[in-house]
Amino acid sequence: MKWILCPVCNHKTRNKIRHDTILENFPLFCPKCKQETLIRVKKSKVILMEEPDAKTQSQ
Repeated sequence: MKWILCPVCNHKTRNKIRHDTILENFPLFCPKCKQETLIRVKKSKVILMEEPDAKTQSQ
């Protein structure tokens, strides 16, 4: 088992994964930088999910 590192500040989070863990659209919170990011985990690789930017509505 290994710790999931924050993709923003690269510090340990409070979550661990095993080598066979699979996560999709997991909201990872970092207690150090207070950021929440969406990640995907497959074969012990953590991949940062790109969130679409909020579109402003024009009138």
